[in-house]
Amino acid sequence: MEKKPKLQVALDFMNLDRAMQIAREAVKGGVDWLEAGTPLIKSEGMNAVRALKKEFPDKTIIADMKIMDVGSVEVEMAAKSGANVVIVLGLSDDSTISEAVAAGRKYGAQIMVDMINVENMIERATQLEHLGVDIICVHVGIDQQMKGVKPLEVTKQVAEVITTPLLAIAGGLNSETAPKAIEVGADIIIIGHAITAAEDAAEATRIIKKAMLSGKPIISKLFKKYDESELYRVFSMVSTPNISDAMHRLPAMSGIRPAWSGSKMVGKAVTVRTYPGDWSKTVEAIDIAGKGDVIVIDAAGAEIAVWGELASWSCKVKEIAGVVIDGGVRDIEDIREIKLPTFARYITSAAGEPKGFGEINIEIECGGVKVAPGDWIIGDDNGVMVIPKAQAQEMANRAMDVLERENRIREEIKRGSTLSKVLQLKKWEKIVG
Repeated sequence: MEKKPKLQVALDFMNLDRAMQIAREAVKGGVDWLEAGTPLIKSEGMNAVRALKKEFPDKTIIADMKIMDVGSVEVEMAAKSGANVVIVLGLSDDSTISEAVAAGRKYGAQIMVDMINVENMIERATQLEHLGVDIICVHVGIDQQMKGVKPLEVTKQVAEVITTPLLAIAGGLNSETAPKAIEVGADIIIIGHAITAAEDAAEATRIIKKAMLSGKPIISKLFKKYDESELYRVFSMVSTPNISDAMHRLPAMSGIRPAWSGSKMVGKAVTVRTYPGDWSKTVEAIDIAGKGDVIVIDAAGAEIAVWGELASWSCKVKEIAGVVIDGGVRDIEDIREIKLPTFARYITSAAGEPKGFGEINIEIECGGVKVAPGDWIIGDDNGVMVIPKAQAQEMANRAMDVLERENRIREEIKRGSTLSKVLQLKKWEKIVG
Protein backbone atom coordinates (compact mmCIF):
# COMPACT_ATOMS: atom_id res chain seq x y z
CA MET A 1 0.00 0.00 0.00
CA GLU A 2 1.34 3.41 -0.96
CA LYS A 3 2.37 5.47 2.05
CA LYS A 4 0.32 8.51 1.16
CA PRO A 5 -1.89 10.09 3.86
CA LYS A 6 -5.48 8.94 3.56
CA LEU A 7 -8.63 10.52 4.96
CA GLN A 8 -11.04 8.05 6.51
CA VAL A 9 -14.54 9.00 7.70
CA ALA A 10 -16.02 7.02 10.59
CA LEU A 11 -19.76 6.56 9.97
CA ASP A 12 -20.85 6.02 13.56
CA PHE A 13 -24.61 6.09 13.06
CA MET A 14 -27.49 3.95 14.23
CA ASN A 15 -29.32 4.29 10.89
CA LEU A 16 -27.94 3.19 7.53
CA ASP A 17 -29.68 5.84 5.45
CA ARG A 18 -28.07 8.66 7.45
CA ALA A 19 -24.69 6.97 7.16
CA MET A 20 -25.09 6.61 3.40
CA GLN A 21 -26.03 10.27 2.99
CA ILE A 22 -22.95 11.39 4.90
CA ALA A 23 -20.86 8.94 2.87
CA ARG A 24 -22.10 10.50 -0.38
CA GLU A 25 -21.26 13.98 0.85
CA ALA A 26 -17.85 12.90 2.14
CA VAL A 27 -17.00 11.20 -1.18
CA LYS A 28 -18.02 14.38 -2.97
CA GLY A 29 -15.61 16.25 -0.68
CA GLY A 30 -12.72 13.91 -1.47
CA VAL A 31 -12.64 11.32 1.33
CA ASP A 32 -10.48 8.27 0.61
CA TRP A 33 -11.78 5.56 2.95
CA LEU A 34 -15.30 4.86 4.25
CA GLU A 35 -15.72 3.19 7.63
CA ALA A 36 -18.82 1.34 8.71
CA GLY A 37 -18.53 2.34 12.37
CA THR A 38 -19.23 0.01 15.27
CA PRO A 39 -22.66 1.52 16.10
CA LEU A 40 -23.67 1.13 12.46
CA ILE A 41 -22.54 -2.49 12.31
CA LYS A 42 -24.24 -3.31 15.60
CA SER A 43 -27.43 -1.70 14.31
CA GLU A 44 -27.48 -2.78 10.67
CA GLY A 45 -25.10 -5.74 10.59
CA MET A 46 -23.07 -6.63 7.51
CA ASN A 47 -25.71 -4.94 5.36
CA ALA A 48 -23.97 -1.68 6.19
CA VAL A 49 -20.70 -2.96 4.72
CA ARG A 50 -22.47 -4.40 1.67
CA ALA A 51 -24.33 -1.14 1.03
CA LEU A 52 -21.15 0.93 1.19
CA LYS A 53 -19.28 -1.46 -1.12
CA LYS A 54 -22.14 -1.57 -3.61
CA GLU A 55 -22.48 2.20 -3.90
CA PHE A 56 -18.77 3.00 -3.62
CA PRO A 57 -16.95 0.03 -5.23
CA ASP A 58 -13.78 2.03 -5.85
CA LYS A 59 -13.42 3.19 -2.26
CA THR A 60 -11.64 1.35 0.52
CA ILE A 61 -14.32 0.09 2.92
CA ILE A 62 -13.47 -0.46 6.58
CA ALA A 63 -15.50 -2.63 8.93
CA ASP A 64 -15.00 -1.48 12.50
CA MET A 65 -15.86 -4.83 14.05
CA LYS A 66 -13.84 -4.21 17.23
CA ILE A 67 -13.07 -7.92 17.28
CA MET A 68 -12.09 -9.38 20.66
CA ASP A 69 -12.52 -13.10 19.95
CA VAL A 70 -12.96 -15.59 17.07
CA GLY A 71 -10.92 -13.33 14.83
CA SER A 72 -10.99 -15.59 11.80
CA VAL A 73 -14.80 -15.91 11.79
CA GLU A 74 -15.50 -12.21 12.03
CA VAL A 75 -12.84 -11.23 9.50
CA GLU A 76 -14.27 -13.73 7.04
CA MET A 77 -17.74 -12.33 7.62
CA ALA A 78 -16.66 -8.74 7.00
CA ALA A 79 -14.37 -9.51 4.06
CA LYS A 80 -17.03 -11.51 2.24
CA SER A 81 -19.42 -8.59 2.74
CA GLY A 82 -17.02 -6.27 0.94
CA ALA A 83 -14.69 -4.89 3.61
CA ASN A 84 -11.16 -4.11 2.47
CA VAL A 85 -10.00 -3.47 6.03
CA VAL A 86 -11.29 -5.14 9.22
CA ILE A 87 -10.65 -3.75 12.69
CA VAL A 88 -9.55 -5.86 15.65
CA LEU A 89 -9.00 -4.53 19.16
CA GLY A 90 -5.44 -4.30 20.45
CA LEU A 91 -6.65 -5.58 23.81
CA SER A 92 -7.43 -8.92 22.18
CA ASP A 93 -5.35 -11.98 22.88
CA ASP A 94 -2.42 -12.48 20.48
CA SER A 95 -4.03 -15.65 19.19
CA THR A 96 -7.15 -13.70 18.17
CA ILE A 97 -5.02 -11.19 16.27
CA SER A 98 -2.99 -13.94 14.59
CA GLU A 99 -6.19 -15.66 13.50
CA ALA A 100 -7.50 -12.36 12.15
CA VAL A 101 -4.28 -11.76 10.20
CA ALA A 102 -4.43 -15.25 8.70
CA ALA A 103 -8.07 -14.83 7.73
CA GLY A 104 -7.27 -11.45 6.24
CA ARG A 105 -4.62 -12.99 4.00
CA LYS A 106 -7.04 -15.74 2.99
CA TYR A 107 -9.98 -13.47 2.17
CA GLY A 108 -8.14 -10.43 0.84
CA ALA A 109 -8.65 -8.00 3.70
CA GLN A 110 -6.11 -5.96 5.62
CA ILE A 111 -6.15 -5.98 9.41
CA MET A 112 -6.21 -2.75 11.37
CA VAL A 113 -5.66 -3.01 15.12
CA ASP A 114 -7.39 -0.38 17.23
CA MET A 115 -5.40 0.38 20.40
CA ILE A 116 -8.21 2.09 22.29
CA ASN A 117 -7.67 1.68 26.05
CA VAL A 118 -4.34 -0.13 25.58
CA GLU A 119 -2.28 0.95 28.58
CA ASN A 120 1.17 0.82 26.93
CA MET A 121 0.62 1.62 23.25
CA ILE A 122 4.32 1.77 22.46
CA GLU A 123 5.02 -1.76 23.68
CA ARG A 124 1.82 -3.12 22.13
CA ALA A 125 2.59 -1.54 18.75
CA THR A 126 5.88 -3.42 18.61
CA GLN A 127 4.11 -6.68 19.43
CA LEU A 128 1.45 -6.05 16.79
CA GLU A 129 4.08 -5.49 14.11
CA HIS A 130 5.59 -8.90 14.93
CA LEU A 131 2.13 -10.43 14.61
CA GLY A 132 1.94 -9.14 11.03
CA VAL A 133 -0.90 -6.62 11.21
CA ASP A 134 -1.24 -4.17 8.33
CA ILE A 135 -2.35 -1.04 10.19
CA ILE A 136 -2.01 0.13 13.78
CA CYS A 137 -4.49 2.73 15.00
CA VAL A 138 -3.77 5.05 17.90
CA HIS A 139 -7.29 5.75 19.12
CA VAL A 140 -8.53 7.99 21.91
CA GLY A 141 -12.20 7.13 22.40
CA ILE A 142 -15.03 9.63 22.57
CA ASP A 143 -15.49 9.28 26.33
CA GLN A 144 -11.76 9.89 26.83
CA GLN A 145 -11.84 12.88 24.47
CA MET A 146 -14.51 14.51 26.60
CA LYS A 147 -12.03 14.50 29.49
CA GLY A 148 -9.33 16.14 27.38
CA VAL A 149 -7.20 13.13 26.39
CA LYS A 150 -5.45 13.73 23.04
CA PRO A 151 -3.76 11.25 20.68
CA LEU A 152 -0.99 13.26 18.99
CA GLU A 153 1.92 12.67 21.37
CA VAL A 154 1.44 8.91 21.63
CA THR A 155 1.07 8.71 17.83
CA LYS A 156 4.51 10.28 17.49
CA GLN A 157 5.95 7.74 19.91
CA VAL A 158 4.36 4.80 18.10
CA ALA A 159 5.60 6.08 14.73
CA GLU A 160 9.15 5.91 16.08
CA VAL A 161 8.99 2.20 16.98
CA ILE A 162 7.19 0.61 13.98
CA THR A 163 8.42 0.23 10.41
CA THR A 164 6.12 -2.01 8.37
CA PRO A 165 2.51 -1.31 9.39
CA LEU A 166 0.75 1.87 8.39
CA LEU A 167 -0.18 4.14 11.26
CA ALA A 168 -3.71 5.47 11.72
CA ILE A 169 -4.91 8.04 14.25
CA ALA A 170 -8.40 8.67 15.62
CA GLY A 171 -9.62 10.86 18.44
CA GLY A 172 -11.46 14.12 17.87
CA LEU A 173 -9.37 15.33 14.94
CA ASN A 174 -10.41 18.26 12.74
CA SER A 175 -8.94 20.61 10.12
CA GLU A 176 -6.64 22.12 12.75
CA THR A 177 -5.17 18.87 14.05
CA ALA A 178 -5.16 16.64 10.93
CA PRO A 179 -1.97 18.24 9.49
CA LYS A 180 -0.30 17.90 12.90
CA ALA A 181 -1.19 14.20 12.94
CA ILE A 182 0.53 13.71 9.58
CA GLU A 183 3.51 15.65 10.87
CA VAL A 184 3.96 13.23 13.79
CA GLY A 185 3.83 10.21 11.49
CA ALA A 186 0.21 9.23 10.82
CA ASP A 187 -0.60 7.72 7.42
CA ILE A 188 -4.38 7.51 7.90
CA ILE A 189 -6.41 10.31 9.43
CA ILE A 190 -9.69 9.03 10.84
CA ILE A 191 -12.34 11.72 11.23
CA GLY A 192 -15.77 11.20 12.71
CA HIS A 193 -17.63 14.08 14.31
CA ALA A 194 -15.93 16.88 12.33
CA ILE A 195 -17.49 15.43 9.16
CA THR A 196 -20.55 13.51 10.32
CA ALA A 197 -21.91 16.38 12.46
CA ALA A 198 -21.14 19.08 9.88
CA GLU A 199 -24.11 20.80 8.27
CA ASP A 200 -22.33 20.36 4.92
CA ALA A 201 -20.25 17.19 5.17
CA ALA A 202 -18.84 17.64 1.66
CA GLU A 203 -17.45 21.07 2.47
CA ALA A 204 -16.13 19.87 5.83
CA THR A 205 -14.33 17.01 4.07
CA ARG A 206 -12.84 19.38 1.48
CA ILE A 207 -11.49 21.67 4.18
CA ILE A 208 -9.89 18.80 6.12
CA LYS A 209 -8.40 17.32 2.93
CA LYS A 210 -7.03 20.74 1.97
CA ALA A 211 -5.39 21.07 5.38
CA MET A 212 -3.89 17.58 5.05
CA LEU A 213 -2.48 18.22 1.56
CA SER A 214 -1.10 21.66 2.38
CA GLY A 215 0.26 20.65 5.76
CA LYS A 216 -1.23 23.84 7.19
CA PRO A 217 -3.94 23.79 9.88
CA ILE A 218 -7.22 25.50 8.98
CA ILE A 219 -9.08 27.12 11.86
CA SER A 220 -12.21 25.24 12.91
CA LYS A 221 -14.97 27.07 14.79
CA LEU A 222 -16.54 23.80 15.94
CA PHE A 223 -15.56 20.13 16.40
CA LYS A 224 -12.91 20.79 19.01
CA LYS A 225 -12.18 19.41 22.44
CA TYR A 226 -11.77 22.09 25.07
CA ASP A 227 -9.59 22.30 28.16
CA GLU A 228 -10.15 23.95 31.55
CA SER A 229 -9.05 27.38 30.33
CA GLU A 230 -11.82 27.49 27.71
CA LEU A 231 -14.83 26.48 29.80
CA TYR A 232 -16.38 29.93 30.09
CA ARG A 233 -16.41 30.32 26.31
CA VAL A 234 -17.86 26.85 25.77
CA PHE A 235 -20.63 27.25 28.35
CA SER A 236 -21.48 30.59 26.75
CA MET A 237 -21.97 28.84 23.39
CA VAL A 238 -24.26 26.02 24.54
CA SER A 239 -27.77 26.12 25.97
CA THR A 240 -29.06 24.61 29.21
CA PRO A 241 -30.98 21.99 27.14
CA ASN A 242 -27.65 21.03 25.52
CA ILE A 243 -26.15 20.64 28.98
CA SER A 244 -29.13 18.66 30.26
CA ASP A 245 -28.83 16.25 27.33
CA ALA A 246 -25.09 15.92 27.96
CA MET A 247 -25.83 15.02 31.58
CA HIS A 248 -28.30 12.24 30.68
CA ARG A 249 -31.37 14.52 30.75
CA LEU A 250 -30.60 15.86 34.20
CA PRO A 251 -33.23 18.49 35.02
CA ALA A 252 -32.58 22.16 35.69
CA MET A 253 -33.31 23.76 39.07
CA SER A 254 -36.98 23.23 39.84
CA GLY A 255 -39.13 26.36 39.93
CA ILE A 256 -36.27 28.80 39.33
CA ARG A 257 -37.06 31.12 36.40
CA PRO A 258 -35.35 34.13 34.77
CA ALA A 259 -36.51 37.57 35.85
CA TRP A 260 -36.18 38.81 32.29
CA SER A 261 -36.19 37.14 28.89
CA GLY A 262 -33.02 36.74 26.86
CA SER A 263 -30.56 36.66 29.76
CA LYS A 264 -27.55 34.36 29.66
CA MET A 265 -25.49 33.62 32.73
CA VAL A 266 -22.26 31.64 33.05
CA GLY A 267 -19.95 31.52 36.04
CA LYS A 268 -18.68 29.69 39.10
CA ALA A 269 -20.84 29.52 42.21
CA VAL A 270 -20.43 31.56 45.35
CA THR A 271 -23.00 29.95 47.62
CA VAL A 272 -25.17 31.46 50.35
CA ARG A 273 -27.52 29.87 52.87
CA THR A 274 -29.85 32.32 54.58
CA TYR A 275 -33.17 32.34 56.37
CA PRO A 276 -36.51 33.61 55.07
CA GLY A 277 -36.27 37.35 54.56
CA ASP A 278 -32.73 37.69 55.99
CA TRP A 279 -30.72 39.43 53.26
CA SER A 280 -27.55 40.11 55.26
CA LYS A 281 -25.44 37.20 53.99
CA THR A 282 -26.78 37.58 50.44
CA VAL A 283 -25.29 41.06 50.07
CA GLU A 284 -22.16 40.19 52.06
CA ALA A 285 -21.51 37.50 49.44
CA ILE A 286 -21.16 40.26 46.85
CA ASP A 287 -17.97 41.39 48.62
CA ILE A 288 -16.61 37.84 48.47
CA ALA A 289 -17.58 37.10 44.87
CA GLY A 290 -15.24 38.02 42.05
CA LYS A 291 -15.63 39.02 38.42
CA GLY A 292 -17.57 36.39 36.51
CA ASP A 293 -18.90 34.55 39.57
CA VAL A 294 -22.55 33.67 40.14
CA ILE A 295 -24.11 34.11 43.58
CA VAL A 296 -26.41 31.17 44.38
CA ILE A 297 -28.75 31.69 47.34
CA ASP A 298 -30.70 29.12 49.33
CA ALA A 299 -33.39 31.27 50.97
CA ALA A 300 -35.47 28.26 52.01
CA GLY A 301 -37.87 28.82 49.10
CA ALA A 302 -39.54 31.69 50.97
CA GLU A 303 -41.49 34.31 49.03
CA ILE A 304 -40.17 37.34 50.93
CA ALA A 305 -37.37 39.06 48.96
CA VAL A 306 -33.71 38.74 49.89
CA TRP A 307 -32.51 40.57 46.75
CA GLY A 308 -33.30 43.78 44.90
CA GLU A 309 -32.05 46.71 42.85
CA LEU A 310 -29.24 47.91 45.12
CA ALA A 311 -27.71 44.46 45.46
CA SER A 312 -27.95 44.14 41.67
CA TRP A 313 -26.13 47.43 41.16
CA SER A 314 -23.39 46.19 43.51
CA CYS A 315 -22.99 43.10 41.33
CA LYS A 316 -22.98 45.13 38.15
CA VAL A 317 -20.15 47.32 39.44
CA LYS A 318 -18.10 44.24 40.42
CA GLU A 319 -18.89 42.48 37.10
CA ILE A 320 -20.49 39.52 38.88
CA ALA A 321 -22.16 37.33 36.27
CA GLY A 322 -25.56 36.90 37.92
CA VAL A 323 -27.61 35.66 40.84
CA VAL A 324 -29.82 32.62 41.50
CA ILE A 325 -32.30 32.72 44.39
CA ASP A 326 -34.38 29.90 45.80
CA GLY A 327 -36.64 32.54 47.27
CA GLY A 328 -37.90 36.01 46.42
CA VAL A 329 -36.56 38.96 44.44
CA ARG A 330 -38.02 42.46 44.02
CA ASP A 331 -37.37 45.65 42.01
CA ILE A 332 -37.70 43.67 38.81
CA GLU A 333 -38.13 46.71 36.53
CA ASP A 334 -34.81 48.10 37.77
CA ILE A 335 -33.05 44.74 37.50
CA ARG A 336 -34.24 44.37 33.91
CA GLU A 337 -32.87 47.84 33.16
CA ILE A 338 -29.55 46.98 34.83
CA LYS A 339 -29.61 43.70 32.85
CA LEU A 340 -28.12 41.62 35.62
CA PRO A 341 -29.03 37.98 34.91
CA THR A 342 -31.34 37.11 37.79
CA PHE A 343 -33.13 33.82 38.41
CA ALA A 344 -35.56 33.35 41.28
CA ARG A 345 -38.51 31.35 42.56
CA TYR A 346 -40.70 34.39 43.34
CA ILE A 347 -41.09 38.00 42.28
CA THR A 348 -42.51 40.03 45.13
CA SER A 349 -42.60 43.47 46.74
CA ALA A 350 -41.79 42.91 50.40
CA ALA A 351 -38.24 42.48 51.67
CA GLY A 352 -37.08 41.15 55.01
CA GLU A 353 -34.52 42.44 57.48
CA PRO A 354 -30.71 41.96 57.62
CA LYS A 355 -30.33 39.82 60.75
CA GLY A 356 -27.01 38.16 59.88
CA PHE A 357 -28.04 34.53 60.04
CA GLY A 358 -26.66 32.09 57.51
CA GLU A 359 -23.37 31.05 55.89
CA ILE A 360 -21.35 31.76 52.75
CA ASN A 361 -19.50 29.27 50.55
CA ILE A 362 -20.87 26.03 51.93
CA GLU A 363 -22.74 23.30 50.06
CA ILE A 364 -26.38 24.31 49.66
CA GLU A 365 -29.50 23.15 47.86
CA CYS A 366 -31.15 25.48 45.36
CA GLY A 367 -34.19 24.51 43.33
CA GLY A 368 -33.77 20.93 44.48
CA VAL A 369 -30.18 20.72 43.21
CA LYS A 370 -27.05 20.56 45.36
CA VAL A 371 -24.56 23.36 44.69
CA ALA A 372 -21.01 23.51 46.03
CA PRO A 373 -18.71 26.55 45.90
CA GLY A 374 -16.91 26.61 42.56
CA ASP A 375 -19.52 24.56 40.66
CA TRP A 376 -20.39 25.94 37.24
CA ILE A 377 -23.77 27.66 36.94
CA ILE A 378 -25.36 28.22 33.53
CA GLY A 379 -28.67 30.00 33.15
CA ASP A 380 -30.83 31.00 30.19
CA ASP A 381 -34.52 31.25 29.31
CA ASN A 382 -34.88 27.49 29.83
CA GLY A 383 -33.68 27.58 33.45
CA VAL A 384 -30.52 27.04 35.48
CA MET A 385 -28.16 24.05 35.26
CA VAL A 386 -25.47 23.13 37.78
CA ILE A 387 -22.30 21.33 36.71
CA PRO A 388 -20.07 20.00 39.50
CA LYS A 389 -16.61 21.50 39.11
CA ALA A 390 -14.97 18.06 38.86
CA GLN A 391 -17.10 17.26 35.78
CA ALA A 392 -16.95 20.67 34.11
CA GLN A 393 -14.46 19.93 31.31
CA GLU A 394 -16.15 16.68 30.35
CA MET A 395 -19.65 18.18 30.37
CA ALA A 396 -18.53 21.22 28.37
CA ASN A 397 -17.25 18.91 25.63
CA ARG A 398 -20.32 16.69 25.79
CA ALA A 399 -22.65 19.68 25.57
CA MET A 400 -20.78 20.95 22.49
CA ASP A 401 -21.10 17.47 21.00
CA VAL A 402 -24.88 17.67 21.52
CA LEU A 403 -25.03 21.13 19.91
CA GLU A 404 -23.00 20.02 16.88
CA ARG A 405 -25.09 16.89 16.32
CA GLU A 406 -28.26 18.95 16.52
CA ASN A 407 -26.85 21.30 13.87
CA ARG A 408 -26.60 18.36 11.46
CA ILE A 409 -30.09 17.08 12.29
CA ARG A 410 -31.51 20.57 11.77
CA GLU A 411 -29.87 20.71 8.35
CA GLU A 412 -31.40 17.36 7.36
CA ILE A 413 -34.83 18.61 8.44
CA LYS A 414 -34.39 21.78 6.39
CA ARG A 415 -33.63 19.61 3.36
CA GLY A 416 -37.18 18.27 3.56
CA SER A 417 -37.24 15.65 6.29
CA THR A 418 -38.79 15.62 9.77
CA LEU A 419 -37.31 14.87 13.17
CA SER A 420 -38.98 11.48 13.48
CA LYS A 421 -37.84 10.49 9.99
CA VAL A 422 -34.26 11.63 10.52
CA LEU A 423 -33.99 9.66 13.76
CA GLN A 424 -36.19 6.78 12.55
CA LEU A 425 -38.02 6.87 15.86
CA LYS A 426 -40.49 4.10 15.04
CA LYS A 427 -37.62 1.73 14.32
CA TRP A 428 -36.05 2.46 17.70
CA GLU A 429 -39.14 2.48 19.89
CA LYS A 430 -38.66 0.18 22.86
CA ILE A 431 -40.25 -3.24 22.40
CA VAL A 432 -42.54 -3.99 25.31
CA GLY A 433 -43.72 -7.48 26.00
